[in-house]
Amino acid sequence: MFKGSYVALITPFDGDNVDEDAFVKLVQWHIEQGTHGLVPVGTTGESPTLSHTEHKRVVELTVKTVAGKIPVIAGAGSNNTRESIDFSLHAEQAGADALLHVAGYYNRPNQIGMYRHFEAVHNACNLPIVVYNIPPRCVVGLDVDTLTDLAKLPRIVGVKDATADLSRPGKERIRIQGEFSWLSGEDATAVAYNASGGQGCISVTANIAPAMCAAMQQACLDGDYAKALDYQDKLMPLHEALFTEPSPAGAKYAASLLGLCRDECRLPIVELTDATKRKIEDAMQRINLV
Repeated sequence: MFKGSYVALITPFDGDNVDEDAFVKLVQWHIEQGTHGLVPVGTTGESPTLSHTEHKRVVELTVKTVAGKIPVIAGAGSNNTRESIDFSLHAEQAGADALLHVAGYYNRPNQIGMYRHFEAVHNACNLPIVVYNIPPRCVVGLDVDTLTDLAKLPRIVGVKDATADLSRPGKERIRIQGEFSWLSGEDATAVAYNASGGQGCISVTANIAPAMCAAMQQACLDGDYAKALDYQDKLMPLHEALFTEPSPAGAKYAASLLGLCRDECRLPIVELTDATKRKIEDAMQRINLV
């Protein structure tokens, strides 16, 4: 079962190339900071702009660097089912612990289409799968009943929920039998999501404040929500600042202030405005990150 603070990893760039040295150091830093698990090549990792070769290389680097110390849930999602299967088989061969899969963006399948997409990926590989439900990006989202049906498949083991609907864990928990991982996909509501039955978060903010995010999630797991809320109150300005402009430009700029990597993103994501940079710097200074 996956729980705690998982980082939706950024992918550092050096000009036209993935900065592999910076990426390896980034992964090592997260392990040292107490991060519970890593999620490479998701949207925050700019997977839409990575070549297939780059995507697979980042997964390989993550698994190799982690060396079994913490779980790796490899991003393998696509609105092309064949491409999803290809990424899944590669991640399995590379040694990832699980897969993160999104479906539906642009081609907008109905509930049956999304079920069959996830079913096809499930049947093609042997890794556990966390499905990613994010209607704001995909336009379509998984209904509670569809997720319930998917959870009956033996290797569909969890959901990354970015619906911002805090009633979802309760509705799903009374329907889904056995072990299942409910992970928030939205930093600002992560503590509230956990209070409704969640067990963790796949976080963007954890790229910048991994120790605080891990401590906050551990407090939730320990049932100490007063402590978790104290962390969340301190982190909220950073949550807001990082998403002032399209992600992951904010996270990469913040990471550059920490000396972790350059702030380069690939088009169509562009450099932040000076006002947003100041907002991020102020939020980081409030919690003594810089």
